[in-house]
Amino acid sequence: MPVSVEPTSVDPNRNGSAPANGGARATPPAAGVLRAHAEDAFAAELTALAAQDDRPRPVRWKLSPWAVATYLLGGTLPDGTVITPKYVGPRRIVEVAVTTLATDRALLLLGVPGTAKTWVSEHLAAAVSGDSTLLVQGTAGTPEEAIRYGWNYARLLAHGPSRDALVPSPVMRAMAEGMTARVEELTRIPADVQDTLITILSEKTLPIPELGQEVQAVRGFNLIATANDRDRGVNDLSSALRRRFNTVVLPLPETPEAEVDIVSRRVDQIGRSLDLPAVPDGIAEIRRVVTVFRELRDGITADGRTKLKSPSGTLSTAEAISVVTGGLALAAHFGDGVLRAGDVAAGILGAVVRDPAADRVIWQEYLETVVRERDGWQDFYRACRETGA
Repeated sequence: MPVSVEPTSVDPNRNGSAPANGGARATPPAAGVLRAHAEDAFAAELTALAAQDDRPRPVRWKLSPWAVATYLLGGTLPDGTVITPKYVGPRRIVEVAVTTLATDRALLLLGVPGTAKTWVSEHLAAAVSGDSTLLVQGTAGTPEEAIRYGWNYARLLAHGPSRDALVPSPVMRAMAEGMTARVEELTRIPADVQDTLITILSEKTLPIPELGQEVQAVRGFNLIATANDRDRGVNDLSSALRRRFNTVVLPLPETPEAEVDIVSRRVDQIGRSLDLPAVPDGIAEIRRVVTVFRELRDGITADGRTKLKSPSGTLSTAEAISVVTGGLALAAHFGDGVLRAGDVAAGILGAVVRDPAADRVIWQEYLETVVRERDGWQDFYRACRETGA
């Protein structure tokens, strides 16, 4: 017997046309939150897209697939509204991800740490369902109840198994409401818990044997999972589960210019959200941080002349954003208002030297053989030497 998890006013035969920010949450975000959900932070863009989106929408989608892709990749609408890019990368990757969600196949975003998997997952859910909060965070301790359902034990002991005692998981809620659920770091979840998803993704059904009932997914339901390449040895996906996903690999930025653009955009967004004073002329230091990360990550200098040893860390774009944001705060609060080499040196050292023994040797060799001899980098060399002394 099917069971309704929560009352819903969504008509299953209606092609969703509610405002783009009309998610399932009944309460608005608290004023001054440190990090607003995507559907709240970019509510104006989502509303503008919904108002001008005249293309076909899958059932219960807030936007058409074309509008979802535009929301992620950016563009200018006919009325002049500018949609800021949320993802800077190959357009085809976003198009494949969006069309996957329009089918009955789940989406797996795969890539090395720091390739914006979580960021893309959140914005896809916000644009498709208007709610990115139906989230399961994968860890080594994630229980089966986090994906299926749990129980209110006070009610369970008092009245036995009942609908009132059942606590639905985010995935169960998404199935009942035709929404997009998210599972972060899927390969960190124990294998037997991962396989809980097989029936959900193949049969679109979640049995509740204690009640002799089941929850059947309604149209609009889908699931986005993320996993990183370096976790393949943690809890590999079974072949049965992997077949239920369409895998989209998110690459590192192809060019230094693209990576500088990504770091600049995110640092600006984070700086504004934290009310950090604007720091002028920071692009030179951003470019320098990106150059260091790319060279050490690739194991060769940008001109291709010198081979390098790569440290143990990933040196991802996300870490570059963190380094520059920290430098921005130092420059604004303890410097002269200009982002300089000394403001980013400590952050770079912390990102590169994860293994105090091996990585420190690699970093010192890079400083002495590359940075020291590079024109215009003497200030950076001195700052890094002083920080690492």
